[in-house]
Amino acid sequence: MRFLCDEMLASLARLLRAAGYDADLATGGERDEAILARAKAEARVLLTRDRDLAARAAPAALLLPQTSAEAQARALARVLPIDWGLAPFTRCVVDNSVLRAATPEEVARMPAQSRARGGPFRACPACGRLYWPGSHVKRMAARLEALAGAARQA
Repeated sequence: MRFLCDEMLASLARLLRAAGYDADLATGGERDEAILARAKAEARVLLTRDRDLAARAAPAALLLPQTSAEAQARALARVLPIDWGLAPFTRCVVDNSVLRAATPEEVARMPAQSRARGGPFRACPACGRLYWPGSHVKRMAARLEALAGAARQA
């Protein structure tokens, strides 16, 4: 599944990306017509908090009026078969690009204590952001596991 999140669902897009989903994000101020055209052209499920936009994109849209990313994620998983452990930490949470293995030069730029813990070390080919399994990854993994647990109980 590929998603297009409206700008009000940026945190949900980051969660989906952390889980390994292709979750693009509409840019701030992007017109509804452009969002609808992009979702259709790229065969993406539109996720939105905007009732009118969801109605115009039906049936290829899902209205998620909840305010927190976790509540939105739980609502999404009740409707679609979301696997929160699909391919964790394989996409850039900022720009949605598929991550690649970091080069030795990129690893050398990481904090020494992070390098000492071991990898995998990854890099975003689009924005250059570097990723390693530090405390942020542990917190995000716990969030994804909690969402997976909630989905199993539903």
